[in-house]
Amino acid sequence: MGVLHSSPTRRHSGRAAAEGGYPLEYRRIAPIMGHLWSPVAAVTSCYNGKTNVQIAVAIGAASIVPRKPRVVVQIYKGNFSHRMITRSRALALNFLRQDQWPLIRAFGFDSGKDRDKLAGVAYQVRATGCPVLDDCWGFLDCRVVNSMDAGDMTCFLADVVAGDTIGEGAPLWWRDARRFLPGDWLAEWDRKISAEIEISSRRMDLIDYTPWKPIEQGDHE
Repeated sequence: MGVLHSSPTRRHSGRAAAEGGYPLEYRRIAPIMGHLWSPVAAVTSCYNGKTNVQIAVAIGAASIVPRKPRVVVQIYKGNFSHRMITRSRALALNFLRQDQWPLIRAFGFDSGKDRDKLAGVAYQVRATGCPVLDDCWGFLDCRVVNSMDAGDMTCFLADVVAGDTIGEGAPLWWRDARRFLPGDWLAEWDRKISAEIEISSRRMDLIDYTPWKPIEQGDHE
């Protein structure tokens, strides 16, 4: 199947960033920005017979119509999941329970390029073909209907085609998870995020404005 953004590529110059960016003290908005993340989700995908999972907290509702629920999911381009979601046009969101914080390391520290992160994990394949964990707080199985390039990542708009709340209590939030994670895990995570921030700072203004187009019948990669 074809990719979500077709060539030729048109890119934004990022002039504002090049000229010094916006006069903003981040500390003044940090309390606001820190509340805009979603609960911790294991985002699963499947393409060409291979499965993958990653951790994400950048997910939002994108519909007020109960009979047509939608979500927006942000996936960074350097993640193995990005390639799989782009080509399969499907993903599943598996929201973790509070006691499932150890899965953050199992799913979020390594790349699916290097190992099968779902090996030994119980799951079922649902409507989209993506794995849905047997054990989680709740899940949404989704098909991508549009996308927006953001330079360093892609915002996927997806229809929710199936889902259920299968656990009790509340989902796991990142601010709570940080209290559970061992100190060496947190240090490793912070090093990983610092490296990704450096990459994002170079890429986020290189936005591709090529319109997304649906796959036509017979269109393959």
